[in-house]
Amino acid sequence: MTRAVSTWSLHRTLGSYIADGATPPGSDGLRPTGPVVGTSLLELPGELAAHGYDTVQICHFHLPHRDAGYLAELCAALEESGITLDALLVDAGDLTHPTGAVAHQTWIDAWIDDAEALGASRARIIAGQQTPTPERLRDSGRRLAQLAAAHPDVRIVTENWMALLPDAESVRVVLDTAGGSVGLLADLGNWSGPDKYDQLAAIAPLAETCHAKCHHTAQGDLETDDYRRSVQVLLDAGFHGPFALVYDGPTEDEWASLDVEHEIVNSLVDGPRSGAAR
Repeated sequence: MTRAVSTWSLHRTLGSYIADGATPPGSDGLRPTGPVVGTSLLELPGELAAHGYDTVQICHFHLPHRDAGYLAELCAALEESGITLDALLVDAGDLTHPTGAVAHQTWIDAWIDDAEALGASRARIIAGQQTPTPERLRDSGRRLAQLAAAHPDVRIVTENWMALLPDAESVRVVLDTAGGSVGLLADLGNWSGPDKYDQLAAIAPLAETCHAKCHHTAQGDLETDDYRRSVQVLLDAGFHGPFALVYDGPTEDEWASLDVEHEIVNSLVDGPRSGAAR
């Protein structure tokens, strides 16, 4: 089984670092933190390998530099440690911005250039941050398709995340509009409510990669029952992509919490399939 993780799960290990230029010009959002205080991104591949990981998804704001020399160094560090870059996660930008959608698309396009330079299999793009309307959903799908057409060497995926995609129907409209040129990263922890598992089941057959996010209590305990059921929804749909572990709870030992998540996912992947989500 592939052992994958998002760098968001190791945000504290990376010194809670956020790079300059992490949001589109003129936008509010991620605030730069200054120099890295903690493990650097170039050091992280070695630590990932030492902890048994072989695949990573990198948040765009964890890149301290974007010049060709630095990206080549990061590529070399990944290769030397035997770590596959599944995706660059572009965690900002709004393709449905009421006045700045074109500027945001241009900004996102440049980050996909970086994903290409890093040899990423995918770039995950936010579909939109406005409330859904039929027009906005279709416009997002068209803009995502334009980004995909401009970058044939990187698979563009979007995620069931942010205001534009609160349910499975919204996800399907965006992907249908994109006409198959855009894929889906399914996040197990972004949706809530009594119909959460039904909503996940409706998009699970479309998923090609995953954020295996486990919720937690205020005390830091992982909500393992919900996690098992959410993972099983994808497995019952025949999912074979990487489960990139996501931990963002209060416990400081991120590696230990990720180990618990991995044990759960691994036990379900290796166990018998139930045939249907319960």
